[in-house]
Amino acid sequence: MANFPFQRVQVDLAALIARSPAGQRLPSEPDLAKQLGVSRATLREAMRSFETQGLIRRRQGSGTFVVGKMQVLDSGLEVLESLETIAMRLGLEVSVSNLSIEPAAADEELMKLLDVAMGEKLTRVCRVVRTDNRPVAYLEDILPETFLSSKDLPEDFHGSVLDFLLGRGDALESSRANVSAIGATAEVAKALEVQRGDVLLHFYSQLYNRSGKVVDYSLGYFIPGYFHFHIVRRVGIT
Repeated sequence: MANFPFQRVQVDLAALIARSPAGQRLPSEPDLAKQLGVSRATLREAMRSFETQGLIRRRQGSGTFVVGKMQVLDSGLEVLESLETIAMRLGLEVSVSNLSIEPAAADEELMKLLDVAMGEKLTRVCRVVRTDNRPVAYLEDILPETFLSSKDLPEDFHGSVLDFLLGRGDALESSRANVSAIGATAEVAKALEVQRGDVLLHFYSQLYNRSGKVVDYSLGYFIPGYFHFHIVRRVGIT
C-alpha cells in the first residue's frame, strides 16, 4: 500500500492531461498537489514520469504545460545519421534554433578526447533541434579548427555538422558512442526549456576518419518521450 498515493496520483494526473488541450497550463504545483490530495514530493515524482513520456513540459519560470501528441523519432543506432536525416526518412519536419558557432581552445579533457595539443584552436557548434516548435534536443560538436572552421560553413548552414562533413566529401569511417541518463545542466535546461536536473538521454561520441583520427567530439541531450532509439544485435555463437 506504500505506493498507493503515487499510483492514484498517476491515474488522476493522466485523466487531467487527457482532458486538457495542447498548450494549456496546468495549475501550480502547490495548487495541483492540494487538488489531488497528495504531497508535492509525490506529485513531482508523478509529473516527472509524464514528462519523460513527452506528455507535459515544464518551462522554467512559466509552469507546466500539456503537450499535444506528436510522432516519435524512432531510429536504430547501428548507422550514424543526423537527426535531420532521421526526421526526413520518417516524414517529420524539424528545425534548428539557437545556432551558435564559436571558437574554443582545448582544455585537458578535450586534448585527450580529440588528440590535440593543449590550447589548440577548436570550433564549437551548438544548436537546439525543434519539432512542432518544441525543443526536443540540444546538440554540440567540437572539432579542431584545422579540420573545420567557421569560415568553412556556408551562410545557409542549418546546424548538422555530420551532414556538412559528408556533403564535403570527408572520409569518415566510424563513431564510438556512449549513452547514459543525465540530469540537465543549467545551460542545457535553459536551451530545452526544462528544469535543471531533469533527466535527459545523453549521447557523447567521437567521430573518426579513415586514418583513425578523431575529427569531432559531439554531445547530444534528448528529451525522453520524443525519441525511441534501438539496437539490432546478432545472437552470439559459443
